[in-house]
Amino acid sequence: MSAVRILSTVALAPVLVAQAVRVRRSTPRLPGAAGPARGFVPGSGVPIRLAVVGESTVDGVGAGNHEEALTGQLARVLADGGRPVAWQAVGRTGANARVVRDELVPLVQPADVVVVALGVNDTIELHSAARYRRDLLEVVVSLRRRLGAIPIVLAGVPPMGSFPVLPRPLRSVLARRSGALDAAAAELAVLPAVEYAPMSPDLLEAAAFADDRFHPGPTGYRRWAEHLGAVTARVLGVTDWAVRG
Repeated sequence: MSAVRILSTVALAPVLVAQAVRVRRSTPRLPGAAGPARGFVPGSGVPIRLAVVGESTVDGVGAGNHEEALTGQLARVLADGGRPVAWQAVGRTGANARVVRDELVPLVQPADVVVVALGVNDTIELHSAARYRRDLLEVVVSLRRRLGAIPIVLAGVPPMGSFPVLPRPLRSVLARRSGALDAAAAELAVLPAVEYAPMSPDLLEAAAFADDRFHPGPTGYRRWAEHLGAVTARVLGVTDWAVRG
């Protein structure tokens, strides 16, 4: 961050804190998705074992159940290729990368591919890009130690400048921070069998959000799942996969 931006952020600190408190108090607190955090989408052949691990989006906040949240919708997208998908969602609202490494990775069951969805809480906590890159790398290493040399997809950090609940200048500050953390995540794609899947702001139109205007709703999760599905299918080598409308 440049010296000018640092000074600007410091000068705005009282405003940012006041806005953050106001947003926290006025934003509806939605629960995580109801129902089982594991499921099966039928198909033909050997099932793809899918694990998704991360923060509140993996916990399914904004969706009624996990089948219409990120993991369930991603499983259905992958099953469009014909093969069955056995899925598991291992998420916790409020988790940052270190919490995922220490507390959630040990809960992940054997899988053929893991999708990691993180970054919003690290952004809100104003973690540096260097810390996030290091913590995310440790998540990857921990997953590999537990599951073996399976492919891992790193979902891009959502661009928080597109979150409608955030007022300015708080939105601008978090937009810069989420962008920096997203760039740090992208750097890890140089690792063997690690893919990075950026999130386009086009996926975050107002209609894609839940009632809190912070988390995705079922429509937003579907759009995100379709985007992640293309990357996940590629790393799995599923050549006959396609999204069917």
